[in-house]
Amino acid sequence: QVQLVESGGGLVQAGGSLRLSCATSGRTFTWYNIAWFRQAPGKEREFVAAIRWNGDNINYADSVKGRFTISRDNAKNMVYLQMNSLSPEDTAVYYCAAKSVLKSPGSEYDYWGQGTQVTVSS
Repeated sequence: QVQLVESGGGLVQAGGSLRLSCATSGRTFTWYNIAWFRQAPGKEREFVAAIRWNGDNINYADSVKGRFTISRDNAKNMVYLQMNSLSPEDTAVYYCAAKSVLKSPGSEYDYWGQGTQVTVSS
């Protein structure tokens, strides 16, 4: 099992940057693939970015390609989402999620954090 806690959200003006962090617990963290999702009020939760357990396979939603960067530090049990060139459309609650490396890439994530609010003003 893995516990996830997001942090780093806040209020930023359009064009600004934020870095979100996902702190994880458990000595088996290395063996989990991690993803970031986001959900705006009244909208469905959407995929943002994902990173494989060893960091060699990374995927981004088209809406954030070239602006966001996902990374992880397994030694520190941390995952990060660097967000640049933010726009009001990026306003949402951001969640990190984890799933065991034993599951297929297309399978559902089974561990979720509580989320951190990101608000981008225009």
